[in-house]
Amino acid sequence: MEVSPYGLESLWSQGDFVTKGVAVLLVAMSIASWYVIATKALQLMQYRRAARAAGHEFWDATSLTEGTATLGNGNPFADIAEAGVTAMRHHEAHKGHLHDQLSVSDWITLSLRQAIDETSAKLQSGMAVLASVGSTAPFVGLFGTVWGIYHALVAIGTSGQASIDKVAGPVGEALIMTALGLAVAIPATFGYNALVRGNKSVIAKMNKFGFDLHALFVTGSRANDTNTPGASGAKLVAVGGA
Repeated sequence: MEVSPYGLESLWSQGDFVTKGVAVLLVAMSIASWYVIATKALQLMQYRRAARAAGHEFWDATSLTEGTATLGNGNPFADIAEAGVTAMRHHEAHKGHLHDQLSVSDWITLSLRQAIDETSAKLQSGMAVLASVGSTAPFVGLFGTVWGIYHALVAIGTSGQASIDKVAGPVGEALIMTALGLAVAIPATFGYNALVRGNKSVIAKMNKFGFDLHALFVTGSRANDTNTPGASGAKLVAVGGA
């Protein structure tokens, strides 16, 4: 079967090590970006389900232990709740020490904020890959195009033939590199923007959950509902468990 002189196979077979290196780099960038998009999208879906459970099932429980159990292991909101419980128990168990100069409210705030920041960092890990691919892939493809056109013009000048049939093939093959760069960059950019929006929504829910937990530990009830069933009992469990 004859290989088309205007296709990708011709570009690969006739290209030098720079052209092939650029093509391999673009393929690697595409694989990396799609891997990040797929894994982060699945993680985002899990976090959204966890946020729904934390917004309803957790607060329907009669104690923090029961509420955390309803969230299940590996739930980021359960980790935030555990951080609050640990901070409360630590403060109660070490009264009279130097760190007791820090109020229970400030101590719990710091612990919850650290847990939320750690969870947010896990949620946003890998986003730099998408940002890098989206911003650099077009230029990588453009470099391949410039390099290919340069060699095409050198070949044309050497042969002394500049007819359209001699120019169209090499230049068209070089322009394929630009198209490949855009094909890699566009999904990475769209994926990055979509994941950023989703991450912001989940992080906002984590902050709201942490705020309600802080109110529960300090006042005995959620900030937006002073009659939350089991709220005072949850605080007693947290303190009494020390």
